[in-house]
Amino acid sequence: MKLASTLLVFVVSALLALGLVMLYSATMFHRSGGFWSAQLLWCCIGVAVCLGAAISDYQLLKKVSVPMLVLALILLVSVMIPGIGLERNGARRWMQLPGTTFQPSEFAKLAVIIALAHYCERKGRRMGTFKNGLLIPGMVLGLFLGLIFIEPDWGATVLLAVVCGMMLILAGTKLRFIVPPVLALGAVGGYLLSQNPVRLKRITSWLDPEGTKQGVGYQAWQSQIALGSGGTTGLGLGNGRQKLGFVPEHQTDFIFSVIGEELGLIATMSVVVGFVLFLVCGAFIATRARDFFGFLLASGLTFLIGLQAFINIGVVTSMLPNKGLPLPFISRGGTNLVAMLFCVGVLLSIARFANQEGRSKANKLKGSGGYSPFRAENQA
Repeated sequence: MKLASTLLVFVVSALLALGLVMLYSATMFHRSGGFWSAQLLWCCIGVAVCLGAAISDYQLLKKVSVPMLVLALILLVSVMIPGIGLERNGARRWMQLPGTTFQPSEFAKLAVIIALAHYCERKGRRMGTFKNGLLIPGMVLGLFLGLIFIEPDWGATVLLAVVCGMMLILAGTKLRFIVPPVLALGAVGGYLLSQNPVRLKRITSWLDPEGTKQGVGYQAWQSQIALGSGGTTGLGLGNGRQKLGFVPEHQTDFIFSVIGEELGLIATMSVVVGFVLFLVCGAFIATRARDFFGFLLASGLTFLIGLQAFINIGVVTSMLPNKGLPLPFISRGGTNLVAMLFCVGVLLSIARFANQEGRSKANKLKGSGGYSPFRAENQA
């Protein structure tokens, strides 16, 4: 466990350092020179939050799970109100705070995952029933996913839905309950996609990047040029050309292309390996958690960060259509950075208490109906 925690801290620290270096390089020619200093400030705040979560008992999150969920609901509704929520590029996802902005959906993702882990632990074997395993959590999740969807933030909606679905399966919800709603929602999503010209163009540009390179596929095409220009070892730190106005949002969603152009294939593969190691460490911590709540919470937070990272990388490399999700720990953005570092702090807290109390106490939770390391049939 100590090795997993140490490796987790090392990987996250390396990604943070790389993010600060690449953000400085990506914004060195911007007239607004406050990007890097603002990100450094958010990084310091995030590290403080991470340390605070790490030294605290993650069990305290049970007591605040419902208040966090209520607050998240209020924030998601408030961001839709003109004068409170900020509209950018046709989306209303941000709230103006003194000197900065705040994205409620980032807080909502954490609140939903924490509340769902607590709910599943309380229900135990009853998660195998339709009412407790799907109906009740599905209604609550549907409310939050709907609010995030209409911002609109399709990427965050899909991300949170997949993470929560994985948590429900681990908690014991039967697949025969989950598959029909997923198919129905997929059909509804496909219809809504066909009625949304902006999203539909993103799909067509993904399928035909060269044919749309002068239009809606411009960003993805320029990203491919940046990655190809970097070769194996890159053009050198600060020598990238595509960041000079060719790749839109190169400091946020597409910073991976800047890494590829300036540091090359070796650096981009190192980033991928870093996130794989993060997933391995998070999964190890989850399976060694002292209770079922810790197991589900660690699984959800680990999967949230890992899936978001690989979606971002998939978009930048044109393996996936554009989703508008930042690269964890590296992209510019204060709210997401603090949220991701909070997740790391919670993982370290789970690991610390698992170390202190050992796995023997976790056997008390073998009555849960889901797949977990605490079930009697999974014990060696």
